[in-house]
Order: sequence, then C-alpha cells, then structure tokens
Amino acid sequence: MEIKKVISDKKEFLDLLLLADEQESMIDRYLERGDMFVLYDDGLKALCVVTREGEGVYEIKNIATVPFFQRQGYGKRLIEFLFEYYQGKCSEMLVGTGDVPSSRSFYEHCGFVISHRIKNFFTDNYDHPMYEDGVQLVDMIYLKKTF
Repeated sequence: MEIKKVISDKKEFLDLLLLADEQESMIDRYLERGDMFVLYDDGLKALCVVTREGEGVYEIKNIATVPFFQRQGYGKRLIEFLFEYYQGKCSEMLVGTGDVPSSRSFYEHCGFVISHRIKNFFTDNYDHPMYEDGVQLVDMIYLKKTF
C-alpha cells in the first residue's frame, strides 16, 4: 500500500472525486487549494482532499474509494494517514457530510465526534437533489477530531 501526494493534474481523478461530491463546480471551490492524497494498493483504491481552514484547522473536503473496493479499510487508512501527516500542524480536523447513519458511523469509527450542522447546505448549494442511502441530503453535519 502506498499513499502519494498529488501536486498537479488533480482533475485527472475527477471521476473518483465525483463519487463523494457530485457537482464539479463544488469540487472546483477547494481542489486547487487543497492537498490531495491518493492511495494505491495494486492500483488506485482511494483519494482525499484536505484544506487548511485556519490556524491549526484542517478539513477533509472529499474522500472517496473506488466502489468495488469500498468497505475494505481504504478510507479509514487514508484518514489514519492524514492524522499522521498533519501531526504537529493540526489541532482540529473537520469533515462535513450528509446526515445519514452510514457516514456518521464511519467518521465516528475513525475518532470524529459531531460538532455542528449547516442547515439546508445541500439544497442551497447544489443544482440538483442529492441522495445517500436513499435519503435526500438537506443539512450538512460537521464532525471533528481534536489533537
């Protein structure tokens, strides 16, 4: 298993980015200012994009695993890598997600706790209804891990 930082041509991974964030214009808001990491394990398995949001505050803006390889620990391994990579620089790691049990459970399993909610985030910022696990996404919940 190898995790590489992507410095250029980040849009090369657009298909995978769109799994976690369905609208390219939203990805464009953070992609170039973020750090992108790609996990390879006998081929591309997962990626993530992290932005610096303030002094010591970083946010996972996008994390996605190739569908065939989901639920095999690649997302969790990427998050563990981020905790190591930003150690000493990061006092708080945030992640925003749809308010569905599977997403909350994944992040809580990785050590995050619920922080706050942004009402109507998905309905106000996306040009089409977003669904996850058959549930329409309306509010974004933020989870955080402090160091």
